[in-house]
Parts: sequence; structure tokens; C-alpha cells
Amino acid sequence: MSIKSQDIVILTKILAIHSRIIIPWSQYTLARELCLSPSQINMAFKRLVTAGLVTPYHPPNKPQPIIQACEEFFVHGLKYIFPAKLGEIARGVPTSYAAPILNEDIIAGNDPVPVWPYAEGEMRGVTLKPLYSSVPEAVIKHPDPLFYDMLALLDAIRSGRAREKQIAIQKLSKILKSNIAMPHE
Repeated sequence: MSIKSQDIVILTKILAIHSRIIIPWSQYTLARELCLSPSQINMAFKRLVTAGLVTPYHPPNKPQPIIQACEEFFVHGLKYIFPAKLGEIARGVPTSYAAPILNEDIIAGNDPVPVWPYAEGEMRGVTLKPLYSSVPEAVIKHPDPLFYDMLALLDAIRSGRAREKQIAIQKLSKILKSNIAMPHE
């Protein structure tokens, strides 16, 4: 069973949820917030368990991300399994070094900034195919700043130059390490 790009989006959302004080969630709420179907969420959890990125589901406990495995995968494997694909200039949602989490650390210069293509986006730039097609809609329609930040960091790791990648890895690692210390349900 191969991991799919939407699985990474779901995993990132779970990591964002777990970094906060207990926030109840269900597969249905995840599906709604990520603009996916409940069956996509269910199948993703099965693939994530097989990949060793989340714990198995044992009611009443929900699957928990395995933080160290997630960090290792994000830093060393993600760019190979889901390489960044740049496209044409279009309107979209800023990502990678153009997103708020990185745009103060990295000066864009004169090149067009990376954006997820989305008609309701706030910026024009060179399109960077998101990990999954519903990502821009989910980020705009169901705002979750930490989720957005994490996806932008993953894009910087997938697509950035050495300095951008290093800064993104440091910021992502800090977020994930704060997640380890959190008590989970």
C-alpha cells in the first residue's frame, strides 16, 4: 500500500491539531476542513499506519502521529516521493519562502514567488503544485495558521535552495519537537 500525497496533508493537519491543547477531531471534521471525503481520510490513516507515521487506531483513542518518524520522513524522504513541480505564473496562495512563516527570513528578490494556484489567492507568482489539489481551498476556507505554516515549510523543503531548506527544517523541527512535549488524549 503506497503512501499518497493527500496522506501527507492529513498527517500535517493531525500534527497541527496535536500541537495545540486538546482539540477534539473526527475523521468527518478532518474531511470537511481538508476538502476531502471521509473515505479518503479513513484510507489515509491505514496507509500512514503501514508507513509507520501514525499509531494504529484503537478506540476510544485516535491515531497519534509518531513525531520522530514524521520528522525523519519530512526532512529526508518527502522531496523524493513528492518532488516539487513549478509551473506558470498565476494567482494563488503564497507558499514556501513566500509564506508568512518564512518571508521575513528569506528575501525573495526579483523572481516570482511560489504560490499554490488558486483563483481566490492573494498573490501572483510561479505556481508550485501543492501536495494535494485541495490544499489551497482548505487553507483559504478553513484557516488554520499552524497547518498552513507546516505545509509551506514542507514546500520549502521540497523546492527550496539550500538556505531555504535549512531554515525550513529548523522551523519544522521546532514545531514537531514542541509537539512531543504536549500531552495527547
